[in-house]
Amino acid sequence: MPRLSALMGSGITVPLSPGFPCVTCPVQANMTTGVGPEQHGVIANGFYYRDKGDVEMWTAWNECIQAPQLWQALKEHDPALTSAVWFPLHSKGAKADFICTPAPIHNPDGSESLWCYTVPTELYGELRDAIGHFPLMNFWGPMANIKSTAWIVDSAIVGAMKFQPRFSYIYLPHLDYAAQKFGPDSPQALAALGDLDACIGKLVEGYAEAGINDVLWLAASEYVINNVNAVSYPNRILRQAGLLSIREENGLEYLVPGDSAAWAMVDHQLAHVFVKNPADVAKVAALLKADPQVEEVLAGAERGKYGLNHERSGEIVLISKPNAWFAYYWWLDDAKAPSFARTVDIHRKPGYDPVEMFIDMPARAIPLNATLVKGSHGYPDKDGTRSGVLLASDANGISTSSVKDTDVAGIVLRSFGVQ
Repeated sequence: MPRLSALMGSGITVPLSPGFPCVTCPVQANMTTGVGPEQHGVIANGFYYRDKGDVEMWTAWNECIQAPQLWQALKEHDPALTSAVWFPLHSKGAKADFICTPAPIHNPDGSESLWCYTVPTELYGELRDAIGHFPLMNFWGPMANIKSTAWIVDSAIVGAMKFQPRFSYIYLPHLDYAAQKFGPDSPQALAALGDLDACIGKLVEGYAEAGINDVLWLAASEYVINNVNAVSYPNRILRQAGLLSIREENGLEYLVPGDSAAWAMVDHQLAHVFVKNPADVAKVAALLKADPQVEEVLAGAERGKYGLNHERSGEIVLISKPNAWFAYYWWLDDAKAPSFARTVDIHRKPGYDPVEMFIDMPARAIPLNATLVKGSHGYPDKDGTRSGVLLASDANGISTSSVKDTDVAGIVLRSFGVQ
C-alpha cells in the first residue's frame, strides 16, 4: 500500500486492539464514543426487541447509540468546528454537520430505488448528478467490489470541496469482501489492499485540491479477519431441543423469535441467545456448551467478562472457536428454507449471512452452504494476536506501544485541543 505508507511518512504505526465483539457496528461505536458496548449499547450488528418480538439487523438510525459521539464533543468545544460523517453504520440522524449514508427507497412493489440519506437533504441529488447513484449492489453481496468504496471517496471529495469540514470520518469497506469470501491470505484479499490504496491516494489528493491542508490523517482497522474452516448452527441445536418456534408457510419454515423459548441472533463469531424464561438459562447454556465449535458460553453476569453485560444482550453470549463461525440457519431440510434465504436480504435474516457473497449465477440464487466462507471475525483479541492497526501521519500524543479502539475518539479530540 504505497500511497498509505507515503501518507503516514514520519508518523506512527501501532497495534490497535478491537473491543469485543469485534464486528462492524460495535467497533465503530467504540471508536466514535470512546466507551464500550456496556455503555453505548451497540451489542452486535443487530438488535432484538423483546417487547415486540422483532429482530432488526443493520439498524440505520443513530438513536440506537446510547453515548455521545466525538463530533458532538467537537461541536461543544467549538460551535464553528464542523464534522463530515461518511458511511459509518448508525449515521442516519447523527448530530454531525454533514452526513452521507446509503438509504435505498423501498417501493410498494417490493423493488428498491437507489438513494442516500444526506445532510443537507439536497446533497444526494447533487452527488447523483455529479458522480452518479451510489452503487448499492457493489456495497455488499455477490457483486461487492471496489466501486462502492470508490464512490464513497468521490462523494467525500465533493463534500470536502463544498463544505470544508474540519473533521471527517469516512468508512471504506472494501477489505471486508475478499478476506471473508476467499480467506485473509488469499491472492484476492492481497489484491484488495492495492485497490483500497489507490482510493486512499485519490482521497488525499481530493482533500488537498479542496484546500484542506495540514491534516492529521488516521487510518484505523476495525478488526482482523481470520481463516475459518468450521461452522456452528446454534438455532438448529435449539430447534432439535424443542426450544425454537417455527411457522410454516407454503411449505417453507420461518423462525418466530417472540414465541421461541430460546433462539440465537448470530453475528460472525458471536451469538446472542435470547431465553424467554430465566429458569431455562442454565439448561440452554449446558446444551450449547456441548457444541464442539463453541469455545465460550457466558450467561448473565458472566457476559461482563467481555463488556457485554447490557440489557440488549442475549441472556447467553456464545463465542465460537477461533476457526469457526455461527450461521443463522434453523431449517433441517434445505427445501424448507425461508424464501429470503437464497437472496441478498440483510434485514429479514435474523443474523449476519456472509454466504450472500456467493451466488449460483445460472440459478440466480445464494447457495445454502455455509462452509463456503473462508474468513470471519468477532473472536476476542485476548492476547494481542488479533490486533489490527492504527496509522497516524503525526505521532504526537499517540501511544507508541498499542491502543484500544475506544482510544481513537480521545486521539481525535486531543488533536483539536478538547481533552
